[in-house]
Amino acid sequence: MLNYNKTPFFPIRGKLFSGWNSIIEELNTKIIKNDFNRYILTIECYQGVNHDELKSNLSLLNPNLLIQSDEAFYSEDKIREITFPDVTDDPIFGYLTRFSYNEFLDPEKVETLRTKIKNATGLVIVYGHAASIIAEESDCLVYADMARWEIQLRQRNHQVCNLGINNSDESPSIQYKRAFFVDWRVCDKLKQELFDKADFWLDTNKEDEPKMIKADTLLNGLTEIVNSPFRVVPYFDPGPWGGQWMKDMCELDKTKPNFAWAFDGVPEENSLLFEIEGEIFEIPSINLVFYKAKELLGEPVESRFGKEFPIRFDFLDTMDGGNLSLQVHPTTQYIRDTFGMSYTQDESYYILDAKEDATVYLGVKTGINKCDMIADLQEAQDSGGTFEAEKYVNIFPAKKHDHFLIPNGTIHCSGKNSMVLEISATPYIFTFKLYDWGRLGMNGEPRAINIEHGSKVIQWDRNTEYCLENLVGQEELVAQGDGWREERTGLHKNEFIETRRHWFSKKVTHHTGDSVNVLNLIEGAEAIVESPTKKFNPFIVRYAETFIVPAAVGEYCISPFGKSEGKECGTIKAYVRHKA
Repeated sequence: MLNYNKTPFFPIRGKLFSGWNSIIEELNTKIIKNDFNRYILTIECYQGVNHDELKSNLSLLNPNLLIQSDEAFYSEDKIREITFPDVTDDPIFGYLTRFSYNEFLDPEKVETLRTKIKNATGLVIVYGHAASIIAEESDCLVYADMARWEIQLRQRNHQVCNLGINNSDESPSIQYKRAFFVDWRVCDKLKQELFDKADFWLDTNKEDEPKMIKADTLLNGLTEIVNSPFRVVPYFDPGPWGGQWMKDMCELDKTKPNFAWAFDGVPEENSLLFEIEGEIFEIPSINLVFYKAKELLGEPVESRFGKEFPIRFDFLDTMDGGNLSLQVHPTTQYIRDTFGMSYTQDESYYILDAKEDATVYLGVKTGINKCDMIADLQEAQDSGGTFEAEKYVNIFPAKKHDHFLIPNGTIHCSGKNSMVLEISATPYIFTFKLYDWGRLGMNGEPRAINIEHGSKVIQWDRNTEYCLENLVGQEELVAQGDGWREERTGLHKNEFIETRRHWFSKKVTHHTGDSVNVLNLIEGAEAIVESPTKKFNPFIVRYAETFIVPAAVGEYCISPFGKSEGKECGTIKAYVRHKA
């Protein structure tokens, strides 16, 4: 089997400035070329950047005045107070904020800083979060960007603070929650206003290895990639139930105890790599969603979801591991009322690989007493005892290429010895764990259990008969031809995602159909994606790799390639239903 590519990149044209010396030289050149009494250089920052690194190197520009935006923020106590309704005191969940930076900034302090800027001469650097708001005009605007996975790694190492708060010593889970519900929403609102205003984009993902490109290089790259298949950068994380399949198949760190999750198709979290002049430039892949939403998602999908990527592909590895937590996801009304999300986490388990004893827990058993089940769950949580899941929950055998459908409100979990490709809607954080099999998290602490939330959303009519009729074994042949066949595998009628499986030994034609297509090569060593009109360069994908085909691509073809030529390959494709 060919190697799984962990660092996919997309080549674009442009000039890249690598390292602080090169970046400072370019900024100095831009400054020197201007005959000025006052020159304003604004450095707008995403949450999570290393402020000490950026400020110490920017000082090499020898500014006459350095304005730090945090001087304009309200006090930490006030910020905690005004954001509490969104952050809440729940250990995991909050409410998606409607705030912008305006709620963080003290108008009097902002005016004081603006007066300093107006009265200054020479080079003025305005630096930090909301710097571009404080500096009403800029001669040069640099956006210092950061991918969310790197932010999470820095949170785990206590290297960053949340917006307006000095809290690097807080637990990573609390920092992540505040970032998810507040900080990233605030930063993203401003970022979307700056794509056409920025002069440079700064990649700050690797400490002391900054890279900078001109903003038009970035925007041209985003315009190019939205007309071609592409992959985002996957990341992998251990977990208490994690397995060993990905460690071998994806050539991961053998010293880790396991790998539980892999996010290989989640633009909100993943990065996008551009290759420029032989160097790699990293940006959050959500930037593409923000800048080219209609072309990426398709007009009907963008109209429904806005600038959100609604489909998620990820891996759940329990091979030689344990069961996932027994869990349920909120109904649409519940997630809207309780957490401010407009849609919920409908999902499915596609079994990429499995051992003979693999199982999936799905739906409640017919005839169970729901009050008894909730009472037994609570008793297990309070006493640390065992919950007899098999007494209340259906357990179905799982084999390779089975597809289990899991509409919101359905109790479920994967059992051990499965390699699951999870195909779902994007709101991934909203999982109500009901039972965790008496084990601890990777930090040595019990993971949060959410019986109170979960009991309010379990759909008790998703019983044995319902599961067998609607959620298990729903594959059906749609069409076939010479060297190919197409099957519908889901999803459930309540879910907005449609999934189609293609088996092919020859070239098969696809069309995006006004929706972004997300695919995974589920069988075969290698396949090639091509444009019948040469709209994009041939794109090679390997086994188990997820790739995205933007709606703007239209027609495309997939064929076995390399070692797979003449053999049958398989893909699973997900897209958003929007036609009757």
